[in-house]
Amino acid sequence: MSGVSYHISNLLEKMTSTDKDFRFMATNDLMLELQKDSIKLDEDSERKVVSMLLKLLEDKNGEVQNLAVKCLAPLVGKVKEPQVETMVDTLCSNMVSDKEQLRDISSMGLKTVIAELPLCLTLTASVCKKITSQLIGAIAKQEDVSVQLEALDILSDMLGRAFILLIISVPFYCIHSFIHSFIHSFMLHQLTSPRMAVRKRSILALGHLVPCCSPALFSQLTEHLLTELSKAPPTSVTRTYIQCLATISRQGGHRVGEHLEKLIPMVVKFTSVDDDELREHCFHAFAAFIHRCPKEMSPHVATVTQLCLKFMTFDPNYNYDDEEEEEEDSMDIEDRLDEESDDEYSDDDDMSWKVRRSSIKCLEALIHTRRDLLLSFYSSICPALLARFKEREENVRADVFAAFSTLLRQTRGGPSHHGLGAGSDPGSSQEEEPAVVMLKKQVPLIVKILHRQLKEKSIKSRLGSFCVLTELSQTVPGVLETHIPALIPGVVFSLTDKSTSSTMRIDALSFLHVLLLSHPPQAFQPHMQVLLPPVVSCVEDSFYKITSEALLVTQQLVRVMRPHERTAATAAGFDPKPFVKEVFAVTMKRLKATDIDQEVKERAISCMGHMVCHLGDHLGAELQAVLAIFLERLKNEITRLMAVRTITLIAASPIKINLSSILPETLSVLGSFLRKNQRALKLGTLSCLNALVTHHAASIKPAALEPVLSELPALVDEGDMYVSQVSISLLTCMSRACPSSLAKISSSVLPGVFRLIHSPLLQSGALAAILDFIQALVQSKSSNLGYSQLLKSLTGPFHSRPSSADCPVIHRQSYLSVARCVAALVSSCPAETPAVCPQVKNPGSPEPARHLALLCLGEVGRIGSLGGSKEVQAVILEAFTSTSEEVKTAASCALGSMAVGICRHYPGVLVKCPGAASSLSPHVESIWTLLFQNCECQEEGTRNLVAECLGKLTLVKPAQLLPRLKQQLKAGSPLARSTVVTAFKFTIVDHPAAVDPLLKDGIGDFLKTLQDRDINVRRDALVMFNSAAHNKPSLIRGLLGTVLPHLYKETQIRKDLIREVEMGPFKHTVDDGLDLRKAAFECMYTLLDSCLDGLDVLQFLDHVEEGLKDHYDIRMLTFLMLARLASLCPAAVLQRLDRLVEPLKATCTTKVKAGSVKQEFEKQEELRHSAMRAVAALLAVPEVERSPSMVDFANQIRTNADMASIYQSVQGAQGGNVGATESMDMS
Repeated sequence: MSGVSYHISNLLEKMTSTDKDFRFMATNDLMLELQKDSIKLDEDSERKVVSMLLKLLEDKNGEVQNLAVKCLAPLVGKVKEPQVETMVDTLCSNMVSDKEQLRDISSMGLKTVIAELPLCLTLTASVCKKITSQLIGAIAKQEDVSVQLEALDILSDMLGRAFILLIISVPFYCIHSFIHSFIHSFMLHQLTSPRMAVRKRSILALGHLVPCCSPALFSQLTEHLLTELSKAPPTSVTRTYIQCLATISRQGGHRVGEHLEKLIPMVVKFTSVDDDELREHCFHAFAAFIHRCPKEMSPHVATVTQLCLKFMTFDPNYNYDDEEEEEEDSMDIEDRLDEESDDEYSDDDDMSWKVRRSSIKCLEALIHTRRDLLLSFYSSICPALLARFKEREENVRADVFAAFSTLLRQTRGGPSHHGLGAGSDPGSSQEEEPAVVMLKKQVPLIVKILHRQLKEKSIKSRLGSFCVLTELSQTVPGVLETHIPALIPGVVFSLTDKSTSSTMRIDALSFLHVLLLSHPPQAFQPHMQVLLPPVVSCVEDSFYKITSEALLVTQQLVRVMRPHERTAATAAGFDPKPFVKEVFAVTMKRLKATDIDQEVKERAISCMGHMVCHLGDHLGAELQAVLAIFLERLKNEITRLMAVRTITLIAASPIKINLSSILPETLSVLGSFLRKNQRALKLGTLSCLNALVTHHAASIKPAALEPVLSELPALVDEGDMYVSQVSISLLTCMSRACPSSLAKISSSVLPGVFRLIHSPLLQSGALAAILDFIQALVQSKSSNLGYSQLLKSLTGPFHSRPSSADCPVIHRQSYLSVARCVAALVSSCPAETPAVCPQVKNPGSPEPARHLALLCLGEVGRIGSLGGSKEVQAVILEAFTSTSEEVKTAASCALGSMAVGICRHYPGVLVKCPGAASSLSPHVESIWTLLFQNCECQEEGTRNLVAECLGKLTLVKPAQLLPRLKQQLKAGSPLARSTVVTAFKFTIVDHPAAVDPLLKDGIGDFLKTLQDRDINVRRDALVMFNSAAHNKPSLIRGLLGTVLPHLYKETQIRKDLIREVEMGPFKHTVDDGLDLRKAAFECMYTLLDSCLDGLDVLQFLDHVEEGLKDHYDIRMLTFLMLARLASLCPAAVLQRLDRLVEPLKATCTTKVKAGSVKQEFEKQEELRHSAMRAVAALLAVPEVERSPSMVDFANQIRTNADMASIYQSVQGAQGGNVGATESMDMS
C-alpha cells in the first residue's frame, strides 16, 4: 500500500512541473494506474489525486486537460462518496465560469462522471441531487445560450441514467414537488426559447422526467401543450409542441390514452399546415399514440390510416412516370447502372421525404400493433406499399420495404398473436387464412416490382428487396416456385457484382438458402449451371461470414442435385455429375483447414456430410479420405457434436455408403461419448449408433459394440426419460440387427429396464420403446432370459405380501405399464399363456397380484390372444363380486379391453363394443337409454363415466345424436345438465374430424350453460370450454365476445358462497365458489396460448390482478399467467405494472404465523417462489425501469437477503439474469 502511495505522490509532483511534457506524461501514467483493478487508494491519496485532476482541468495545455478528463472515468469507481461530490461541485461551478474553454472541459468532465456513476443507491442519488440543483441554477442565471445547451445536455444524460434511483431515495411528496416545480417553472419556459437547439434538448430532458410524473402532473403537462397549441402559435413553436407531445407520449406510455380524444383532432388539424417538418412531427406523434395506446386509438385508426396513405405519396417536386419504368424494365443491368445516375432527381432543400418516411413508419406501427385488422390492411395498405416500392429516396424506400416485411411477419403469425397456440389447432389447419389468400394474389405484382429493384445499384434497395422476399418465402412456403427464373438473375448479380458489400452478399445468400429450403428441388435444377459458380466463389471468400452462409447454400444445392425424396419430376433425368467435382473441391478445402472460424468448420463438416450422403457414389477414391477426416473431427472436442450428426446422416443414406474403414474406431469413440456430461452429445451419439446398427449391422462385430453396451446401463434411468427412451430404442435395434451382441445384457442393462417399467414416471414414448424392446428381445432368443424369466422379473414385485418389510410401494401407473409389457411378451410368444386366471381365483393371492392379473388379462385380450375363453369370462365376472374397489375397477378395465379385441365373443356380456362404429349402430338406442337412466346418479365418478360414454357414443352418429344431446340441456335436473355438458366435452378430439362443423354449430348452445343457476353446471361448462380452447380453438374463437363476460364474472369472489363450518371448538371457512373460480382462471390461462388475438389484454389483466389476491391455488395460476403475459404482451403489462406490483410484493414479503403447521410454511414458500418467477419475467420486460414502483420493489429484493436468495434461485433455474434485470443491478 505504501508503494502505491509513494508512486502516486511522485506522479502528482510531476504534474506540478512547468514543463507541459512532464505534466502530460505524469497524467497519462496516472490514468494507466487508475485503470488497474488492483489499485487501492488511501483517503489522503484520494483527496490529493482528485484535487490535482480538478486543477489540471484549468491547465493551459489542451492535451493535458483532455487526459485529466479521461482520468475522471476510472477515478469515480476508486474513490469514496465525499471525493465524488467534490468533483461534481467543482465541475458544476466551472460550468458558469467566464472562460469558455474551462466550461467546455468541465462539461466533458461532468458527462464522464455521470456515465461512470455506479448504480449504487446512496452515492448516485446524492450526486444526482447535487448536479440537478446546480445545473438548474446555472441555466436560469446564464444568458449565454451555449451554457444553457451544455447544461441541458448534461441534465438529459443524468436524468436518463439515474433519475429512477433519485426517486427511490427521496420521499414521494418531495420528489413530486421537485418535478412539479422543475417542469412548470423551468422546462416549459425553455420550450419557447428562440433557439431551436435549446428547445430540442429541453424536450429530451422533459421526456426523461415524464415516467416519474404523477398522473395529475402528466395531465397538467398534456393540457398545457393542448392549450398552447390551440392559441395557433408560430409554425416553429408549433413544431416544438408537437415534437414534445410525441416525446411525452413515447415516455409516458398508456397515460396519454386518457387525452387522445382531445389530442387526435388537434394533431390531425396540423397535418394540413403546409410545413414538412411539422407534418413529420405529427406522424411521429401518431406512431407514438399507436404504440403506447393501441386500444384507445381504435376509433381513430381509420383517420390516421387515411392520412398516412395520403402523405406517403407526398412528393410535390417529382413526377413518377410509370410508363418510363416499364420501359426501363427491359434494359440490361449494365445499361441501367450507366443511365440511372443521369435520371436521378436531387434537391437538397426538398424536405418532403421526411413526411413520406414518417407516414410510412406510422403505418408500420399500425401493422405491428393491430394484427386484428390484417384483412383490411391487405385491402388498403398493401397495394399502397407496393406502389411505393418505386420511391426515389433511398432511405424512404428502405422504410417501405421494412413496413411491408412487418405486414408479412404479422401474416405469418397465424390465428394467434406472435404465432402462439392456435397455430397448432388441428381443426383450423385445413383452411388457408384469408390474409394468406389475399397475399398470394399479390405475389406476381410483388415479384414484378422487386425484379426491377434487384437490378438497382443501390445497396439499400437490394437489401430491402431480399428482406421482403425472405419474409415472403417463410410466410407462404412454395409461393415463389413459378417466379424463380425471374429472381435468379438478381441473386446472381448481387453475388458477383464487384461493388457489392459483404452485407449484401450475406443477405443474398441468406435469401437463397431460405428459397432452397421452402421450395421443391426440381424448381432449381434447370438453373444449377447459373447458380453454382457464384455460390462456389463465395465459399472461397476470405470473410468467414460469407463463407459460412455460402456453405449452407451449397449444402442445399447438393440436395437439389439428387434429392432423396425422388418424385417423377426429380427422377426425370437431371445429371449431377458435371457439378460434383467443383463443389467437392471447394468444400474439401474448407473441411481440411484447421485455422478457420468455428462456424465455418461446423458448416464445412455438415456440407461435406450432405455431399457424401447424396452424392457419395460419385466421389470415387476421394470418399475414404473424407471419411478419415470425419473420424478426426469426431475425436476433436470442438467439432465432435457436428461430426456425430454428420455420421448419422451418412449412415442412413439410401445410397449405402461403405463405412467399414472407420466403423470399429468410430464405435469405440462413440461409446466414450455416452459417459460425457453433455446431453446433446449423448442424444446425438445414441441416434448415430442407432443409424449405424440399423444400416451397417453386417459390418459390425459383436465385440465392437461392447464399449457401447457397457455405458448403456447408466443411461436407462427415470432421471431423464427421453435419454432412456432413445437408449432402449438402440437396444431394440441391436436385438434385431446384431442379436449376438446382447448375450450378456441380463446382468447389466435389463435390471435398469425393469426398474424403469416399475417407475411411476413411465409413459408414452418411453413405454412404447420398452414394449418394442421386449418383443425384439424375445424374438431374437439371444439373451439367457426366456419367456418365463422375463415374466417373473416383470411381475415379481406384485407378489410380495404387504406386511413384508421389503414390499415396495407400487404406483398405479406401474400396474398399467407391467400389464402392457406382459401383453407384448405374450404377443411375441403365442404358444405361451400367462397363468393369471388361478391368481385371480385364489383368495390367498395378494391384492396387487390379483389387480395386475386382471389388467394383464385385459391387455392380452385386447390383442386377441385369448379368443372367447369361457374360463376367462367367468374369472372376470367373478372378480366383480370382490370387496376391493381396485380389483373391481381392474375387472371392468379387463372386460372392456377384451371386448375391444374380440367383441364378437361377448354380445350378451357387454353390449357396448367400441371395436368399430358399425358394430355399435344396432345398439345405439338401447345404450343411449341405459346411459340416460344413470345420468342423474348422485356419485360424481359414475356420472363422469356416463358422460364419457355419451360423448363417445354421440360420435358414432353425430348428425342424429348431437341435437338430441342438446335437447337434454332444457330438460332434467342440474345433475343431468351437468352430465350432458361433460358429455359434449368428450366429443371434442385433438385432431381434425368430420364432426367438427357440427360441433362448431352446436357449441354455442352448450356454452349458454355458463349462465345456469346451478354452480356445478357452470363449473362443468367452464371445464368443457377449457377443453375446446385447448384442443380445438377454432370452435370457440367466434364466440369469445359473448362468452368472455360470463367467464370473467366467474373469476370474482362471491360472499354468498362462503360459509362457516363449526368443527368442535373451531370455526372453519368453506368457499363453495373456489372450484368454479379455479376453473375460470384455468380457462383464461388456456386462452393465452390459443386465442390471444381475441382477448382485450387490458381487461384480461384486470381479472389477473384480482386473482393475485385470491386463494393459494388461484394465485399460483395467476403468477404463471403474469409471467406469460410479460413475454406475449409487454406493452399492456407495462400499462398495469404499478397495480400488479403491490400483490406481488405482498406475497413475497408475507410471513407465516409462528406455530403454523409445516404445510402452511411449504405453501407460502411455493407461493413466494412462484411470485418471484413472475417478478423475474416482469423485470425482463423492456422499459420496466420506467416504473418507479417496480424499481423500488427490485431494490427491496436486492437489499433483502431472504428475497434475494429466492430471486437468485429462480434466475438460476431460468438460466441466469436477462434483460432489464441486469440494468437494474439485481445481482
